[in-house]
Amino acid sequence: MEVAASAGLSAETLRKIETGRAPTPAFFTVSALAVALGLSLDEVAQTCVLVPLAPV
Repeated sequence: MEVAASAGLSAETLRKIETGRAPTPAFFTVSALAVALGLSLDEVAQTCVLVPLAPV
């Protein structure tokens, strides 16, 4: 996987993120993927879906 290698991640880590098995990747991981894909963190944030917290 070219994107994973470019971001300095293993293909398995990227696969886990893509399939939801790693639902909350670390900030460094998100940042590295953004750089590898030519995106700014602002662009990434604009496309994120906020999930409301469950009531306590």
